[in-house]
This record gives sequence, structure tokens and C-alpha cells, in this order.
Amino acid sequence: MNKTNVLIVGSGGREHALVWKLQQSKRVHKVFCAPGNGGIPNSVPINASDFESLAAFARRNRCFTVVGPEDPLTKGIVDHFLKEGLPAFGVSKDAAIAEGSKIWARRFMKDNDIPHPAFEAFEDPVAAVDYVKEKQSPIVVKADGLASGKGVSVCHTEKEALEAIGDMMVKKRFGCSGERVIIEDMLVGEEASYMVIIDTKAGRCIPLASSQDHKPILDGDEGPNTGGMGAYSPALIIDSKMQARIKSDVIDRFINGIRGANLEFKGTLYLGLMVSDDVPYVLEFNVRFGDPETQPVLLRMKSDLFEYLEACVNGRLDDQADIEWSSQAAVCVVMASSGYPGQYEKGKVIAGLGEASQVRNAVVFHSGTAVRGTDIVTNGGRVLGVTALGDTIPQAIQEAYRTVGLIYWEGEYHRKDIGRKPLRHSLAA
Repeated sequence: MNKTNVLIVGSGGREHALVWKLQQSKRVHKVFCAPGNGGIPNSVPINASDFESLAAFARRNRCFTVVGPEDPLTKGIVDHFLKEGLPAFGVSKDAAIAEGSKIWARRFMKDNDIPHPAFEAFEDPVAAVDYVKEKQSPIVVKADGLASGKGVSVCHTEKEALEAIGDMMVKKRFGCSGERVIIEDMLVGEEASYMVIIDTKAGRCIPLASSQDHKPILDGDEGPNTGGMGAYSPALIIDSKMQARIKSDVIDRFINGIRGANLEFKGTLYLGLMVSDDVPYVLEFNVRFGDPETQPVLLRMKSDLFEYLEACVNGRLDDQADIEWSSQAAVCVVMASSGYPGQYEKGKVIAGLGEASQVRNAVVFHSGTAVRGTDIVTNGGRVLGVTALGDTIPQAIQEAYRTVGLIYWEGEYHRKDIGRKPLRHSLAA
């Protein structure tokens, strides 16, 4: 059997999880990651925005490339690779607008009857302020463009909404990404994440296991949003009946809408959902694997991930059976730098990684780390994603936090309640 090398583009916990999973494939020889981080083996010091150097590396090493982050996707990295005759998993620049512009995504949902919250889009901060005063709280203010998961403000008061508009549109906290905003109704329900590998040309999708992210920085979902402080899988709110509804009301309509817009979508569609009164409302589209949801999802995946990524690129997704999943649950706890999602210090020495690596049911995925001499040091806001399996969600929580307790650095912070949300479903059942 011929084996191939794989190049993962990116540097976070999602990319480490992809490296970890793809290295297990019987079809894969060696996995590289660019630029990688202090904990990812075979990291290559090429920036994710340097398409020319990445393509040259992939050609030289005969790599199948998998793109992790949204930024290079929206800038056309897959288009560049395909033009060079190099296989790459990820959506085109044109299709990436589904994540690159929340205004485009909301209008697409409206046009294709995909469940979504009521919204209005604004380019003028004065008009946005007037709307807030008329609409009244609670509402949600979102930057139109990419903001690393931090461009969403859930506003319970008018003051909070006005401050969010000022930060985004006037103070330019997110640069040009916040020049336009969406203001939408706040939905009440339970959030969940649902990822599918899609080839709209074939009209085929392969669902991944459900999961649930924890965006706010503080326990109890308090405080500002982050890129994600932890996740668990499966999300019990997504039962078989809800999965069927997500497919019919969201995914099938998405595929038809993309075709109607004369676009082609080959890659991962991430649905950020709010389940309210048994309706799967779409809060956001992403066009790549989620972070940190990918970590617990891949820990539960029994099938060979490479087979699905390659089939999608080669137009053979129809040939693939559904993915096989472990019956166990998985929980990922993000260990972060103090001050995140605001200012934080780097260069703190991380202790206990050796001990943590000995925990049988856990994997420590690196996100914001670097190598300094013989030490692994912090190099980002989200530093590690400690992910563990258990026969039940409570057991997975216990294993994850037991492993977290073995790791230390000055100023380390993590939420203490990751994975607790589904326990009320278990109690109700």
C-alpha cells in the first residue's frame, strides 16, 4: 500500500489533534505541521500565510495538505494549492465567505430558509446605536469579519450593546472586521456544535460527532467570549431526531443554496447551533474544523480520518460509509494564560507535561506553546487542551481534570465547569 505524507497548516490545538489522528492512518507515512508549536512533532517554521513556501514544501515532500485555520482559507490558500496541482483539503476562497462575512451568511440563511435569529446589518455606527435604543436588550452584536471567535458580544443591557458597537465600529478593536456589524435577537436555548464534511458537487455530507463548546472565559458562562475554553462530545441535546432535523432544515438547504449561488463547497462545515423549542437555529457558519471541539471529537473517532479527507478532495465522498464512533465520551479542558482573552504574558515554563503524558485515557494537545532550550513555555492565550475519554461524561470530566492537576505554570487559568452542562440532561432522563 502506497503511503503519503500530510502537511497540516496551522499552529493550534485543532492542528495538534489533526496531526495526532492522521498519524494513526494506515495510509499516512509522516505528518508535518506548519508552523506548528512546541508540542507538535515535525513542526515546520513556515507561516500559515506564506502560501508559496507552504506549496513548495508540500511539493518537495509529496504532501496531501489539510488547512486548519479560517484566515488562510478566506485568503485563498486552497485555490493556490490546486492551481499548483497540489491536493489540499479545505474550501475555496469564494466558499469561505460563509465564515468570512457574517452578513453574507445571515442573508444566505434567510434566502434559503435556514433557521436563524432575526437580524439587521449596519455599516453606520449611528444607525446601529439608534437601532439598539429602539430594539432594547437583550441582543447580540457581532463583527462581520473574522475575529478569532471573540467578535461576538452578548448584551443584556443597552449600555453593553452601545459599548460593543463603539468597540467594533468606532475604536476598531477588530480592525476592518468590525467596520460592519450584525445586531440580532438573543435566542434562549442550548448551544451545540455540529461539523460535517461536505462536497456540494456530489451532494454528499459525512457528519462528525456532536459536541458543545464553552466560549465565555469564566465559570457559569460569564465574562467575555474567547476562542473556546473547553468542549465535550457527544452533546446530548443532539439526539437522533435532532440530527435528522439538522440535516433536513440546515445541511440540505445549505447544499442547495450553495449550488444555487454557483459556488462549490468542498471541506468542513461547522454549525454553531442554538437548539430552542426543538428548532436548530444557526448562530454561525464556520468553514473548518472547530477549536476546541475537534480535540474531543477526534479522540472518539474510530474510523480513519484520512480516508474521508482524501475522498472529499477527489470527489469520492459518495464511496465512504458513515464514520464509526466510540461509545465513550470525551472532554477537553483548555488551560490558558492569565489575562486571556485580553493581555497576557508569554514565556512561562510549563511543568508536569511528562507526568500528564502517562495518563492512559488522556491526550494533552498543545495550542500556544513554544520550545525554549529544554523547556516547553507558554506562547499564546490558549496554551493546552487537556482531553480525556471516559465511559460517561462524568468519568471523562474526572480524567480530564485529574490530568489538568498535574500541569502547572505561573498564571495558569482554566474553567472548573467544562462538561457540566449535559449532566442536567442525564438527571432529567
